[in-house]
Amino acid sequence: MATATLTPAESERGNAATRAVVGLARGARREFGYAWATPAGRIGLPLVLVHVVLAIAGTVLAPFPATEFHLLDRFSGPTMTYWLGTDEFGRDIFSRVLSGATSIILVSAAGTALGILLGTIVGLSSGYAGGKVDEVVMRVMDGLMSFPALLLALLVLTTLGSSHINIVFTIGIVFTPRVARVLRSATLSIKTMEFVQSARLRGEPAYYIIFREILPNTTPVLTVEASVRLSYAVLLASSLGFLGLGVQPPSSDWGLMISEGRAHIANAPLIVLAPSVAVASLVIGVNLLAEGLREARELPKGERTP
Repeated sequence: MATATLTPAESERGNAATRAVVGLARGARREFGYAWATPAGRIGLPLVLVHVVLAIAGTVLAPFPATEFHLLDRFSGPTMTYWLGTDEFGRDIFSRVLSGATSIILVSAAGTALGILLGTIVGLSSGYAGGKVDEVVMRVMDGLMSFPALLLALLVLTTLGSSHINIVFTIGIVFTPRVARVLRSATLSIKTMEFVQSARLRGEPAYYIIFREILPNTTPVLTVEASVRLSYAVLLASSLGFLGLGVQPPSSDWGLMISEGRAHIANAPLIVLAPSVAVASLVIGVNLLAEGLREARELPKGERTP
């Protein structure tokens, strides 16, 4: 049976990409360590970590299944059995909030990662190429950015239909032009530096310069941009769920819970308040973490604690 073998050029491209990913991971860890040295980072990072834990173990920690009906206990107030009461179908609100963390955080994180990946590729390639290629690519990105984020997301989802994968794809498409513009600006400033010029003089190929020389040096920009985009992704995913274009019932998506609970807010205000507080706390935590990352870049090196 024949086995595929890589050419030296293909192997080198793979090694360059692997080293770039490892460098980005180490750089991100260092940036989060720096953020811990700021007041905003010390508040934002624990808030984000709490939500991450809920996303991982929320369904296990929930006392009841998120879709389990208790029709005899409809609109129950907070009790020892139902900590936050129940909704119009007798479903435990606390369990639904815990379970909903998994959906919204995974969708938001995956959509943000897709947007960062596509935007980084477009921004790095366009900025490094320059000239007419850069001009054409950026005009296309400007055209996409001319649409409000929610409107563009509605257009894409209306075309593709509602599902987790389509929501992730939609968030990625919405974020791509914004990330690309930021990475293009970073690339334009980095590619004129001496170490990049030295790589060119050595005859290094473009992919090596982009992945090995330029990309690792965009880690601070990428880390902050990813944090900012994640907060917008949470709001966007919640808004889509609220409008009925996100995850469909009987899911415990936070945006969907707020939409379904509006009609019963007088009888059981916690139906709306609980998921609203969950969304707000996650967005605040991510924003504070992003602010901490920005502040950390301005600290003197002696005050940083990686």
